[in-house]
Amino acid sequence: MPTIMPAASGSRRLRTLAAAAGCAAALAVAPASAHFVLETPAAGLEQNTIGDPQKLGPCGGTSQDPGTPTGAVTELAGGSTLHLKLREAVYHPGHYRVALARTPAQLPADPETLTREGPNGPISVSAAIAADPAPPVLADGLFPHTAPPVRGTFWEADLRVPNVDCKDCVVQVIQWMGEHGYNPDGGYSYHHCATVNVTRNPDLATDPAWDAFLRG
Repeated sequence: MPTIMPAASGSRRLRTLAAAAGCAAALAVAPASAHFVLETPAAGLEQNTIGDPQKLGPCGGTSQDPGTPTGAVTELAGGSTLHLKLREAVYHPGHYRVALARTPAQLPADPETLTREGPNGPISVSAAIAADPAPPVLADGLFPHTAPPVRGTFWEADLRVPNVDCKDCVVQVIQWMGEHGYNPDGGYSYHHCATVNVTRNPDLATDPAWDAFLRG
């Protein structure tokens, strides 16, 4: 299980995750849309067996179905770890990003995407990934893949929780998809969110960049 310890501050260098040329055969038979299930933290919307509804940014639902809130809240201690666990129910090449914000309006825009023209409109080719994540991004470029995961596989990571106070805050998990047509609800990404309460640990130093962002 990887432990991801994103930097609290620093320049945001961008690198590109491109669809691998050697996976052309896999991409040719890939479904038109991916789906993932957020196992932990507890999702803010009820999910069916493949994680729907999840197209609409920033937190899921669709334009026709906003979804049913679960009311779930995850308690976190500042400076501890957030255990991320998800399952890709319908495969598509891509990667995942995790962000933390006080409200959905503070969440970052979906990844900047390079596209090519397809027979029915633009198709995603690659996306910008923050090499040194800074608020509001906790981790970027997680679980990159260009082949289907083994059936029943869960993707898991432990992410450091900023040492701040943040009640009723939002953890957003998105999947960016390569070789995907544009979706009016969510571009080239699918979305889930969770509500968390972060309580600052008084024995640890406050994370200044996160504190300033969440107060902003």
